[in-house]
Amino acid sequence: MSVLPALDVGLALLVVGVAAWTIAARNLFASVVGYVAYGLLLALVWVRLYAPDVALTEAAVGGGVTGVLLVTAGKRLDALASAEVGVPPGRALKILAGALAALVAGALAWVVLTLPSPAPSLAPAAAEAAAGPGAGLGNPITAVLISYRSFDTMLEKVVLILAVLGVWSVGADAAWGAAPAPLRKVRPDGAMILLAQFLAPVGLLIGVHIFWVGADAPGGAFQGGALLAAMGMVAMMARLAEPPRIDSRKLRLALVAGPAVFLIVGVAGLALADNLFAYPQNFAKPLILFIEAFMVLSIAVALPMLVCGPPNGSPK
Repeated sequence: MSVLPALDVGLALLVVGVAAWTIAARNLFASVVGYVAYGLLLALVWVRLYAPDVALTEAAVGGGVTGVLLVTAGKRLDALASAEVGVPPGRALKILAGALAALVAGALAWVVLTLPSPAPSLAPAAAEAAAGPGAGLGNPITAVLISYRSFDTMLEKVVLILAVLGVWSVGADAAWGAAPAPLRKVRPDGAMILLAQFLAPVGLLIGVHIFWVGADAPGGAFQGGALLAAMGMVAMMARLAEPPRIDSRKLRLALVAGPAVFLIVGVAGLALADNLFAYPQNFAKPLILFIEAFMVLSIAVALPMLVCGPPNGSPK
């Protein structure tokens, strides 16, 4: 008798338990730790659902980069809370917020449970696009993202850049052009430095490997770029590297490189393949890898800049 069903039930109960604990936790740091654990558990859920690409993304982003982002934001909120004494929300506001959350959850549950059977799906069209002209890849997930829904994928990277600009815009006018504050105010001890010196090069190789094999196996630009971003943040937390100035031309070129190259190749598809964001049959795979290489660069730069925060200090 297989133990996998029992493991699946245990994993599902653990996910629900960690989610409830994260919501109920009073301490901000405890909530962030619970959220990171929740993201890693969801990665295991996606593995059990035979979706390794989604599992890699969930582990790298939901459990990794987002966790660091929330920890950094929590530290800044603690600093603001110590400087400002606010009025805690009353019982009526808490009840209203809880009722609104329950209403949204109930509405979503009702929509899911009342879907027709079989539910409307674009899966056949996506599968046809993944195996048809303009794909030429062994990994259907990558083929769908870069070929079937290429315009959506490009817009996702544009949104990421807009998020970075939004973070920069909350900085003081006098600090515009300066570098964000270091992720750690004081230099860490030797253990953290040793860990970063060992982990960052290994993570760099793994990130590049995940990107490269993503054309034919689980992986791809976002997973590889997120891992490279995480290694950059490890180096910054060890103070082996410092956040770059936001007026750096190299930084800005790296941020826009992915969407810009994607758009240029997509428009060129009008002449090369008679359709926008289409690829010529004989050159589809090289073009897709070319696009993904620049997307990896943009993702690897954008995610750490989100964590580093707005510019801080003098621009000169």
